[in-house]
Amino acid sequence: MSTSDPIDLVTRFCAAWPALDLDAILEFFTDDAVYHNIPMEAATGKAAIRSTIEGFAGGVESVEFRVLHIAAAGDVVLTERIDVFHLAERSAELPVMGTFEVRDGKIAAWRDYFDLNQVMAAMAG
Repeated sequence: MSTSDPIDLVTRFCAAWPALDLDAILEFFTDDAVYHNIPMEAATGKAAIRSTIEGFAGGVESVEFRVLHIAAAGDVVLTERIDVFHLAERSAELPVMGTFEVRDGKIAAWRDYFDLNQVMAAMAG
């Protein structure tokens, strides 16, 4: 696959998460990208996306995106995932459906759908 293939791009993006290298993660986005965890406010632009990720990744040692299914229609990629947040003493797993819109070989929009109460309970232990 070429680096401009939408499924390849999203697959590489998901694989980049365990290191939590925010600079590397942000390189996948267009400058005007929108990241929206649907239960919360959308973040627009790389600085806002960085802040959002820092907010939920605080205290997390790594994040693993286990992609169960991935499909694309043109430049839109859908993922069914289990996102695993590895904390110091345990891990928390969260089922997620994600939609990625790709433009010019980068992610222009990322929306994740999940149960916010499940996240809060899992992170609280």
